[in-house]
Amino acid sequence: DLYHQSYHCVCVMFASIPDFKEFYSETDVNREGLECLRLLNEIIADFDELLSKPKFSGVEKIKTIGSTYMAASGLNAALGQEGLQDSERNCMHIGVMVEFAVALMGKLDFINKHSFNSFKLRIGINHGPVVAGVIGARKPQYDIWGNSVNVASRMDSTGVLGRIQVTEETGKVLRRLGYTCYNRGMIKVKGKGELSTYFVSTDLARSSY
Repeated sequence: DLYHQSYHCVCVMFASIPDFKEFYSETDVNREGLECLRLLNEIIADFDELLSKPKFSGVEKIKTIGSTYMAASGLNAALGQEGLQDSERNCMHIGVMVEFAVALMGKLDFINKHSFNSFKLRIGINHGPVVAGVIGARKPQYDIWGNSVNVASRMDSTGVLGRIQVTEETGKVLRRLGYTCYNRGMIKVKGKGELSTYFVSTDLARSSY
């Protein structure tokens, strides 16, 4: 049977390292790309390590696609709480995802210092309804689907290195939670026309975390 579950408010993040494609090369010097993959593995493993921090217990890694890291929060909301009117509590995990995104940037900076690289993350975040499920008979994989996921991916692909780009709706929620968001203006988003997007300030000095 197809396992699936619908969620009303999930926050989705795509964090990519666009420069990695240029960095990756198969030459004798780096043993046919092995050294590049070793570094990518170190970066992803360090990102995974952040998930074990108590404050990120609500963040789930979904998968990596090449050098893009995909995660979501709000998937482990207690059943029955989804419909609660307490919108503040329902939105808290969106703030946690921003904190996680900033922590990823910090990790990458640290790795850069020690490997003499200058990689930067380009991050896109969006929230909304998703369907989660497990697809496939061989190597079945847990994944999430929906318009919210597609738009989060577009927030990454149309984003800027070193910045976190969010949709207008996600920006509004983050402002209510005490984050500073700057209006980027209207950008062309494939399949969506023009969307108003925001950059989230990464200078997080919020005492609640």
